Amino acid sequence: MNFRRRFSFPQILLLTALLILAAATLLPFYMMLMISQKTNAEIFGHFWSLPGGLRMEYFSKALHFTYRYILNTLAVGAVVVVGTLFLSSVSGYVFARLEFGGKRVLFLLILSLMMIPGVLTLVPAFLWFKEFPFVGGNDWLGGGGSGFLNSRWVLIIPYISGSQVFGIYLCRTFFEQIPSELFEAARIDGASEFSAYWRIALPLSLPILATLAIMNFVGVYNEYIWPLVAISDKQIQVFSVGVTQFGLEGNLDLGPMMAGYVIGSIPLIIAFAFGMRYYIQGLTTGAVKA
Repeated sequence: MNFRRRFSFPQILLLTALLILAAATLLPFYMMLMISQKTNAEIFGHFWSLPGGLRMEYFSKALHFTYRYILNTLAVGAVVVVGTLFLSSVSGYVFARLEFGGKRVLFLLILSLMMIPGVLTLVPAFLWFKEFPFVGGNDWLGGGGSGFLNSRWVLIIPYISGSQVFGIYLCRTFFEQIPSELFEAARIDGASEFSAYWRIALPLSLPILATLAIMNFVGVYNEYIWPLVAISDKQIQVFSVGVTQFGLEGNLDLGPMMAGYVIGSIPLIIAFAFGMRYYIQGLTTGAVKA
């Protein structure tokens, strides 16, 4: 009776639907954990049953093979996130707070790039990076014999440039909502435009920057096609490609391969755990008007 008083019938239906959607979302993660402890015979013979026992050696084997790929991905992701946040926030501030000729046309041209599928630029980008001369030695960034290919530059540059369109749009929209009086007061006090950006716009935009950082990091972490095409050196390969190579070298033993996916998902879980509050704030910014 108390349950009926507290919840109406539409609310019960909505709650039931949300529980079903949550279960459907979590089911693949549950199955990944279960498969990571099964042999191939158990997977193909008794797919829905529980594992016959804990096989922690699968995780040890997967970690030994994939840890370098995970570190490579984290390093590239960190550089990409920092570069994207800085360039997107500066460009967004320029489009939101400065006046110059052709600003609206230039902004529309940048937005038009969102209509171009990334797969259409795959071959031209590959040829461009292959022919573009690489200046540098065999350092952390790497350096192959074919231009920028087989170097971390071939990942960092496209990821940063490719994320600018959405980042500029997001930052510009947010900066336009900041009261102009704050910037006018800063200019009266003698602050430069960069000082106004650094001391006013940037601190107020932490939620939206956190949203952009998480989205970019997840995108870099999950990218598969471009690293597969542009990187052939295992020493600088990323996780998404490395874990599939782990499965192929293990004769498609699905248990250890799924253990590798479980280990590889931990950085994403940590990123969302620490940034979820800011991520939600960034998504809901401007949704409710005072």
